[in-house]
Amino acid sequence: MTDFSIFGSKLCDGSGIEELMHDLGNALSSGGDDIKMLGGGQPGSIPEMNAIWRRRMEEIMETPGEMEAMVGNYDPPKGNPKFIKALAQLFSEKLGWDVTEKNIAITAGGQTAFFFLFNALAGRTKDGRRKKILLPLVPEYIGYANQSVGDDFFKAVKPKIEKIGEHQFKYRVDFESLQIDDDIAAICVSRPTNPSGNVLTDAEMDKLSALASQHNIPLIIDNAYGAPFPNIFFADANPLWNENTILTMSLSKIGLPGTRTGIVVAPVRIAEAVASMSAIVGLANSSSGQYIMEPLIRSGEVLTLSNEVVKPFYLEKSDKAQQWVSEFFDDSLPYRIHLSEGALFLWIWFEDMPVSSKVLYERLKERGVLIVSGSYFFFGLGDTEWKHRDQCIRMTFTMEETVVKEGIRIIAEEVKKIYGK
Repeated sequence: MTDFSIFGSKLCDGSGIEELMHDLGNALSSGGDDIKMLGGGQPGSIPEMNAIWRRRMEEIMETPGEMEAMVGNYDPPKGNPKFIKALAQLFSEKLGWDVTEKNIAITAGGQTAFFFLFNALAGRTKDGRRKKILLPLVPEYIGYANQSVGDDFFKAVKPKIEKIGEHQFKYRVDFESLQIDDDIAAICVSRPTNPSGNVLTDAEMDKLSALASQHNIPLIIDNAYGAPFPNIFFADANPLWNENTILTMSLSKIGLPGTRTGIVVAPVRIAEAVASMSAIVGLANSSSGQYIMEPLIRSGEVLTLSNEVVKPFYLEKSDKAQQWVSEFFDDSLPYRIHLSEGALFLWIWFEDMPVSSKVLYERLKERGVLIVSGSYFFFGLGDTEWKHRDQCIRMTFTMEETVVKEGIRIIAEEVKKIYGK
């Protein structure tokens, strides 16, 4: 049998993100009312956005030479020049960022962007040191956990937990416990945070940015759900970028996950490095998403669609999901929902649950409900004992209302059995 390298073992021997995508892919392909897929990050099907994509495909087909260029030509490793120019103009003119085409690089989705960035900045250095990525607040995105070429790649800090009312809570950065040593290569946060739907406040972001600048390291912001597009922000928050920031974006959550188009807005040296890695790993990136979106970005229509279609769509879904949780999870259960401030998920904490969230995952899976065990999102803490990490689950609310409602009902029923209610 083939023995994998250390690097190979990291990528080939299973992971939380593989389990999630395996369940998601099988559920979406098999369909049927018996599967309640509440575990993935699949964006919802928004009729208004689907009409836009159909319109754009028709325009591409009707424009002489455009379809041929989209499917028949390699773009430069950095991305399609027209698409990058449109992005630079949008960021500079609408947001006031000091951004040019030199600050932007395209990747094969946001996941690929983070594989490039993490391994370019952290890991074993030429002088023998081992640099790490600092996660100032966990839980954090499951997809980061197995992306390192080496071991011991992340250093994470437990958050402060603010309990709100009877059944809500919010994570906040514990700046008193945040230590930035010489072994830290970058600070990384997702905003809105996947999995919890937490939105770090503008004050928290400003403080993290100042700390990164003080220590001459970049602040990496995973902006997959953020502003200016798709703008799945439910809390008051402003986007952040400066010369010390690496901002990643994606076309997935606005409705084009299949095009696998990631966007990196970064200092020029970093953008050039990302383009170099794209050339080495995949020659060039997919053109389809860039061709579909370019005129929408150039005209600014993407901002209107984000604000008036995408954001309200997900806000309504979040509100309904929380109403169903309140309906089915009566006061006999010790549960709390993280404030739903953005993204596509509810993050539910079952205080003092007698079993782990992995056990709950397996029990729900047997009943045809797929969620994600919260334990996968607390990497980087080392051997730190913390019961909270085994008491949370992530569920998405993007599927059809009947699926989400019935899924929540079954979750409540199963959790009541666990608590003996």
